[in-house]
Amino acid sequence: MESEKNMSFLGHLEELRWRLVKISVSILVVAIVLFYFQEWIMNFFFLSMSKPSFITFDIMCQWFGICLNEIPLSVQSTTMSGQFSYALMMSIMGGIVLSFPFIFYQIWAFVQPGLKSKEKEMVKGIVFYVSVLFFLGILFGYFIVAPLTVQFFGAYQISTEVKNDFTLNSYLSTILSTIFYSGLLFLLPVVVYLFSKLGIITPTFLKKYRKHAIVGVLILAAAITPPDVISQIIVAIPIIILYEIGILVSKRVENNRQNP
Repeated sequence: MESEKNMSFLGHLEELRWRLVKISVSILVVAIVLFYFQEWIMNFFFLSMSKPSFITFDIMCQWFGICLNEIPLSVQSTTMSGQFSYALMMSIMGGIVLSFPFIFYQIWAFVQPGLKSKEKEMVKGIVFYVSVLFFLGILFGYFIVAPLTVQFFGAYQISTEVKNDFTLNSYLSTILSTIFYSGLLFLLPVVVYLFSKLGIITPTFLKKYRKHAIVGVLILAAAITPPDVISQIIVAIPIIILYEIGILVSKRVENNRQNP
């Protein structure tokens, strides 16, 4: 009996090892492709955020009459390996983002056998929903949060005598982290679902602190956007909607618990 348990444990470790290998290979393959196109990606996807022709700013100008000027900033590398290091980081981060559905599937496939049939039924399609929410968050971060952040901090000057000469480290880290965390933020309904299943949070709790959450979201939106109401609303509305979806999800979990 003890031998079977040990074999079972070693079998799980072997399965985990191979799933981690598959995840690493998928990230590596995508990262290599992205590294090959590094200059185009840097110019087209990231440096373009400082220009008024960027799609978000173009729409804001045509639809809302909020037209922005080109940001007078320059990006420089101050270390010997700076450009190579951040080209590598950009490629790896891109590999993680683009491989996310595969990564989550591998993690889920490892965890799933340990769940009961009822638990599996309740989280049916979780790979699809998590992937969709994550990519919606990535798109929201790239087209809304990141460019508005670049516009605000790039144009802000404490004095006209001080120029904004950003390091490559500061510029890319701000954009990449903002986009990635936006993707994670959009997983809020999934987190609420899991916490509700564990009994950690309830719809009553979420409703009680709804006003506090909205104030927090508005403060966050005001901090990362240019000083105009429309930009703040554009950032705040999706986050508030996610919070409301979380309340509905938590309420459904509670109803299922009370009426099995």
